[in-house]
Amino acid sequence: MAKHLRITGRVQGVGYRAWFEARARALGLSGWVRNRADGSVEALVTGGAADVEQIIADAARGPAMSRVDDVEATPAEEPGNSGFRVLPTA
Repeated sequence: MAKHLRITGRVQGVGYRAWFEARARALGLSGWVRNRADGSVEALVTGGAADVEQIIADAARGPAMSRVDDVEATPAEEPGNSGFRVLPTA
């Protein structure tokens, strides 16, 4: 299963990307995460359905210093690579 996520709120400058990357790796997910110029965080996650649903739920809580207002999750095509990485801001 693959999902594209758009996370809004106070999610930049609070360690959100590093937290998300660590959580994705712990769940064995592949994909990426990056900041967006509009202040949101964007991610693509792929893996087992239960693990993808878990990171979506986790993303809604975020790390301690964040404030998540919304997590928009839409179906996506699975990327052709494995592993998880942080991409530059788009």
